Amino acid sequence: MESVENLIIRLGKNAKNAAKSLRSTKTQTKNTALTNIAKQIKQNKKTLLSANQKDLAQGKNAGLNDALLDRLMLNDERINAIIKSLNQIIALPDPIGEITDLRFRPSGIQVGKMRVPLGVLGIIYESRPNVTIDAGALCLKSGNALILRGGSEAIHSNLGLYQCIKQGLLDAGLDENCAQLIQTTNREVVGELTRAKDYIDAIIPRGGKSLVEAISKNAKVQIIKHLHGVCHTYIDKDADTQKAISIAFNAKTRRYGVCNATETLLVHASAADRILPELIAQYLAKGVALRGCEKTMQLSDQITAATQQDWDTEYLSAILSIRIVSSMSEAIEHIEKHGSGHTESIISENYTSGRRFIAEVDSASVMINASTSFADGFEYGLGAEIGISTDKFHVRGPVGLEGLTSQKYIVLGDGHIRA
Repeated sequence: MESVENLIIRLGKNAKNAAKSLRSTKTQTKNTALTNIAKQIKQNKKTLLSANQKDLAQGKNAGLNDALLDRLMLNDERINAIIKSLNQIIALPDPIGEITDLRFRPSGIQVGKMRVPLGVLGIIYESRPNVTIDAGALCLKSGNALILRGGSEAIHSNLGLYQCIKQGLLDAGLDENCAQLIQTTNREVVGELTRAKDYIDAIIPRGGKSLVEAISKNAKVQIIKHLHGVCHTYIDKDADTQKAISIAFNAKTRRYGVCNATETLLVHASAADRILPELIAQYLAKGVALRGCEKTMQLSDQITAATQQDWDTEYLSAILSIRIVSSMSEAIEHIEKHGSGHTESIISENYTSGRRFIAEVDSASVMINASTSFADGFEYGLGAEIGISTDKFHVRGPVGLEGLTSQKYIVLGDGHIRA
């Protein structure tokens, strides 16, 4: 039986060879492979749904919570969304080979920058089987070879989707090792993958905070991190009442188990009586458990006291913390102290307030009069995302095609020598 170390070495060597060929693969060929993958998913929809049902059944037996089961679930709508995402990536410009900033220097040479793939990426993810396709498609279009390591709870779904990728690559005449799925659920694989610096150029973990922190702690490979999403919506004193209610409700309840869901609602004291009673009623009717500060608790006897831990918690479920603040400065200070740098939104009709908020709040996405649920690669026009980076280097926010590339300097001369 192959050891974990030898497995990663074999996959790594395969990936490096595939990455070399991908550097010169034409856009048309990459798009053909993506089209083939979309066709495979469409043709095998029933098989994929059946595989997903196995994962869901096992997940329920294992006691997975509703948020994780929601992330794990595939249905007709979500499979159609995966196909739509593939088609959007096909339509996007290929960033590889793009030359920018080309300029003449006094010596007569021209200096510019060319966009290039990162090389070999390792994606470690939990629950969401759609990541298998999103990661595969984005890495292929951006010229990167890929090693996928999904969670054991989604093994049947991931295997089914990976077969679609593999067949799509082969039908386009590409090396099937452009994307490889680690098919063992042995947990030792994760550690070995993050230490494989001779083969892997970057690791992108997608999962809970504990997973990301554990990977980052011991990794020898560069990590593009997404720690967690403690997202905030701030209702300003100059907020439009109906906009505030609609946006804040959607930001929390559209889907609970996603990283862009609002976990804390901050409300200016002068807007609280005007907006919160109706908004609280809507949350309670939806089944959202509310935790609030002392002032918030005075508005309903169904609100329990928020603890200090609540302000730092990514619930990923039907729970929301609410705090009434005396000023925008207090709201920004709260976000600075308790936020995770993911996504924050202000609801206000005051242009100056909106501009101040987006300037002073230090998060990957900052919004004015929009639901935090828009913090998503698909919604940003990236086709899909491989994750949302809360890092500041090398990429921040939803990681799409360009986020999976780097730039190298190029010099154009015609017999030039340096004096």
